[in-house]
Amino acid sequence: MAKQAIQTKDAPAAIGTYSQAIRAGNTIYLSGQIPLDPKSMQLVTGDTRAEIERVFDNLAAVAAAAGASLDNAVRITVYLTDLKNFALVNEVMAEYFKEPYPARAAIGVAALPRGAAVEVDAVLVV
Repeated sequence: MAKQAIQTKDAPAAIGTYSQAIRAGNTIYLSGQIPLDPKSMQLVTGDTRAEIERVFDNLAAVAAAAGASLDNAVRITVYLTDLKNFALVNEVMAEYFKEPYPARAAIGVAALPRGAAVEVDAVLVV
């Protein structure tokens, strides 16, 4: 099966050896996004809600570049350095997703790239 890299300037550039997303057939695998501003490549900081929103905005931008949207998400994984922010993730997710919501896992981690507090990846089906 052929695979196609997805790339957009509307989301942060990859900061390692990975693609923003890969399309394989009718499935699109979105790499994890942290709250980087795509223009400055600096972390959004200070407000946890703004950080979570930036992550979902970044994911939405990559999905759009693939010709899809977050409505196509079937699975997401949320990584948090502090699980006390889990309820806030739920609140923000309700602004970006509608029922039926994607399957989800939430994982507490010791650290994330660039000192981010949250990272989210997704799998879309189109």
